[in-house]
Amino acid sequence: MNTRRSTLKKLAALAGGTALQASGLSARAADPMKVGFVYVSPIGDAGWTYQHDLGRRQMEKALGGKVATKFVENVPEGADAERVIRELATSGHKLIFATSFGYMNYMEKVSKTMRSTVFMHATGYKTGPNLGVYNARFYEGRYLTGVIAGKMSKSNILGYVAAFPIPEVLQGINAFARGARSVNPKIEVRVIWVNSWYDPGKEREAANTLMSQGADLITHHTDSTAVVQAAEEKGKFAFGYHSDMAKYGPKAHLTATTHLWGDFYTRMAEEVLAGTWKTTNVWGGMKEGMIRLAPINPVVPKETRDLVTRLEADLIAGKLHPFAGPVLDQSGKERLAAGQVMPDEVLGKMDYFVDGVASKLPKQ
Repeated sequence: MNTRRSTLKKLAALAGGTALQASGLSARAADPMKVGFVYVSPIGDAGWTYQHDLGRRQMEKALGGKVATKFVENVPEGADAERVIRELATSGHKLIFATSFGYMNYMEKVSKTMRSTVFMHATGYKTGPNLGVYNARFYEGRYLTGVIAGKMSKSNILGYVAAFPIPEVLQGINAFARGARSVNPKIEVRVIWVNSWYDPGKEREAANTLMSQGADLITHHTDSTAVVQAAEEKGKFAFGYHSDMAKYGPKAHLTATTHLWGDFYTRMAEEVLAGTWKTTNVWGGMKEGMIRLAPINPVVPKETRDLVTRLEADLIAGKLHPFAGPVLDQSGKERLAAGQVMPDEVLGKMDYFVDGVASKLPKQ
């Protein structure tokens, strides 16, 4: 009897141990996938990084307990970026989004040594077996804001505070100029470079300089709200960028080109979870829901608002392209003939100003 009881106890213990082990395996299998984000500036409550963080939060909500996210903000585009990206990978993050152009080479380097992690880089062009890139067609929104600027400007001088002379930024400046000149051929766009994605002091100084030169409407390709705030203080008009920045300039802010990343982040995470992710190069615009104009200030005449609504519908339908020929650079050289549409691979290498931009590109 004792031997039988002893045997039953052993079997029960063994069964319990097996159940615990199975439970442990199940728990490990159900652990959320770790997803990392690298941000070039503070999150704040508006701007480039803020929009990416909204996307991160949307993804986390959509996928519930399937993912757990971590972000590192204000990471410089230098050697420290490699350290942050590598630490995220080695600490078990299976999907990493790095959200600034200057992270590209560091993402590529780390991706080659961490093959079990998927790396996604925003605004770059290098890819690999576990490295993809993604971007939004910012220039679509820029063209529409240019149309508004061309209709609203009294001085015919528009100001543009820009970060770095890379294709993404040049596309925006050029689309803005082409949109403005499509309704007002007298428009000229003046550009000041601040050589930083996020430097509120420099951005404000550049905005004030442009306004002192006669610009009565300004915009920016930088991360802070300083340009909109400067316009509000000076009684000028402005367009926000990345986010709706109306609360920083209720009178100045006419609208903004906003970026929406949440659906894309959710889709990428789902693919990695399902094991179906493949190297990808995504460039989405208004049609894909990655670009949208913020509400237009009622100070903009209804006729202009209606025009923008029609043009937006044409962009989505593929009937309008901001870089449909003829495209002339500021020297008068034809860059694209009439009847043609600029291919993505050409757009991605843009290194010139179009006709209508008064400033000169800095020498490389």
